[in-house]
Amino acid sequence: MTFFKKYKTYYNATTRLAYPVMISQVGHPLVGFSASIILGHFAGTVPLAALAIANGFFNLMLIIAIGISYGITPLVARENGAGNYKECGRLLSHSIVVNVLTGLMLLIVTWLGGQYLIAHIGLDAAVVAQAKPLLVLLGLSIIPLMLFLSFKQFAEGLGFTRLAMQVSIWGNVINIVVGIILVKGLFGMPAMGAKSIGYSAIIDRGLMAVVMAAFVLKTQRFNKFLQGCRPFQFDAVRFRKILATSVPIVLQNIFEISAFSAAVFIVGIIGARQLAAYQIAMNYLSFIYYAVNGIGTAAAIQTGYFLGQAKVYLLRASALASYHLTIVFHLVTGVLLLVLNGVLPKVISVDPQVVSMVGNLFVIAAGLEVFDGLQVVSLGILRGLGDLKYPVLINLAAYWGVALPVAFLLGLHTPMGLTGVWLGLYSGLLMASVLLYLRFRHLANRHADNVPAEQENLFNNVLKLESQ
Repeated sequence: MTFFKKYKTYYNATTRLAYPVMISQVGHPLVGFSASIILGHFAGTVPLAALAIANGFFNLMLIIAIGISYGITPLVARENGAGNYKECGRLLSHSIVVNVLTGLMLLIVTWLGGQYLIAHIGLDAAVVAQAKPLLVLLGLSIIPLMLFLSFKQFAEGLGFTRLAMQVSIWGNVINIVVGIILVKGLFGMPAMGAKSIGYSAIIDRGLMAVVMAAFVLKTQRFNKFLQGCRPFQFDAVRFRKILATSVPIVLQNIFEISAFSAAVFIVGIIGARQLAAYQIAMNYLSFIYYAVNGIGTAAAIQTGYFLGQAKVYLLRASALASYHLTIVFHLVTGVLLLVLNGVLPKVISVDPQVVSMVGNLFVIAAGLEVFDGLQVVSLGILRGLGDLKYPVLINLAAYWGVALPVAFLLGLHTPMGLTGVWLGLYSGLLMASVLLYLRFRHLANRHADNVPAEQENLFNNVLKLESQ
């Protein structure tokens, strides 16, 4: 009880910051999940296959886009903590430029992929015919998405996390409704097949960008932060500062997610049913991964805020509280995976062998997925501390130096098969979580405590984020 009382205030503040981000983050896999259901039920096999091909390419663009946009959040949190409110506005104007230019470059890459790459990898001609225009439309949706993320990450850096949650919820509803209307050809509209998903993404992300921008620019609570926002006054120093934060975040994400994507080819060698089971398990676990990112974002915001205030004791305590909440979150999700391991797979597959394999993967994930959550939160904390180079190296070593080689050996050179691949991937997550936590402890111990333990109630005075 004494332990709980010590961290109670931090638990409350972190939860208030994290839960809106968790809900809005879950929107990312939900969009793909709902699109698959819409096309699978209303359009047929070929459009669904076209979506799978388009998403396989576009998801990499999405990872880069989201990673670039994350760079502003810890910077804004730090300047807010230091009381440099005008600098927050200057960072916003520079971030918009960085994000829009990134969106344009990703649009070009996506267009090239749609026009040239997928047409020359031996796919069915009917699938390619629908995948090409879909990929171009998804590429166009990156521009409004980057505008939305510019204002979303700015607001979250200041502690305003609930609006993004509300916008994301309504955005997902609009995406699903518009997708159904277009794919079925309701209200006199022509049935558009796979392209309906692309058009619904453009409409949905465009509306989200307008609403988020209007809220930030027109709401009084942001006025003091926007005084430094000058749309046409830029300098190279701030661009470098944002990119110095954003690019390592992108690399961290790419090293992890690409390893799990590369494991698909290892599983594919083992067998088709194993590949189906792997994909189903990853679909469900992606919801847990994106949800725990909410705690990681809250940890980054609080760490940056307290670093700006030079409140090292509060920084450590809030970081440890984030770890505690992550463990509790994964205890809950672990129980759900155990209880529902025979139910959830049947939502997607009716093959009893596939369902059994997914259930076995869920049992392993119930005990080991916590390491994924801990490494996500550690990355958030280190992001708030401005430590970016070492996490990139740790992720590279953990996922490409350990996870994939172990998955290859256990999966293809032992009788373990799919289970071996699964355990190999978790060995990388275990390594990353331990090394990233040790990195945090090392950095935290370099700072002398400048807030004594008996002044813990200062938290209520210095952290105004939870009330926003």
